[in-house]
Amino acid sequence: MDLTRYKVIQNTKINSKPFVFKDTKHLQHPLPPLASVENFISPGGLPTLKVRVTLYINSEFVQKPIVSVPTLKDSALEIYFDYDYTEDTPETCDVWYVEIDYYSTDATQVKDVITYLRNVDPETSRGTRTGVGE
Repeated sequence: MDLTRYKVIQNTKINSKPFVFKDTKHLQHPLPPLASVENFISPGGLPTLKVRVTLYINSEFVQKPIVSVPTLKDSALEIYFDYDYTEDTPETCDVWYVEIDYYSTDATQVKDVITYLRNVDPETSRGTRTGVGE
């Protein structure tokens, strides 16, 4: 029996002033997430992945990014962080820290976690592949 579930531990803007880019000419937007992954056994005995992600999102967008339901495809866990704003490259961004615990009997089979920052309108995304335990 698969007992897959996840919990968003934290979804917080961590800067007090917008992060300013000095040169946006070579910046591809959206910026890919910065991610780390750690595996452990939860107190309930389920294999667990702790996924920590930093997102850079246009500072004019004030809502928290939406965390999608993680999807396991083969040995890769995919997680999308959605927001809805213009496709223009911003000059300033807010930095968001998102921490997720993914509990599953299949968590030990996950070799990579792929995190995507996705602008839902227009739909564009950038992703980062992070090896489990790296």
